[in-house]
Amino acid sequence: PGVGVMLLNAQGLVFVGQRLDSKLEAWQMPQGGIDDGEDAVVAAFRELEEETGVPAHLAEIIAETPDWHYYDLPDALIGTIWKGRYAGQRQKWFAMRFLGSDADVAIDQPHPEFKAWRGAEVHTLENLPVPFKRDLYRDIIASLDL
Repeated sequence: PGVGVMLLNAQGLVFVGQRLDSKLEAWQMPQGGIDDGEDAVVAAFRELEEETGVPAHLAEIIAETPDWHYYDLPDALIGTIWKGRYAGQRQKWFAMRFLGSDADVAIDQPHPEFKAWRGAEVHTLENLPVPFKRDLYRDIIASLDL
């Protein structure tokens, strides 16, 4: 199980980061696994801070997907990522209002995931991630109704 965060700034732009480990021109929203015994909301705020540097007090939840969303890895990636233990992920997604400024974003974390970041318009999100996550993003956007 995992979580994802659609972080929206005051202009309605969504944080997207370009993964360090991707050679594709792909951008994604913060996401990550839920630790054993961890609540999904707690995991969402933890992942947000780990990946963007944005602390919990600078974000507030404005929407949550009512259902879990799923994606499968392409065959070429199964067994090569996540220590070969998983073939996909189920995720609970949260839309959060960003209460800070660009200066509060710090992707240079101890275990960085992104090499660059920018704001993207909601209607462009489904075209930004790696191809196997595009349906997931389409479903998330529709589910959050933003």
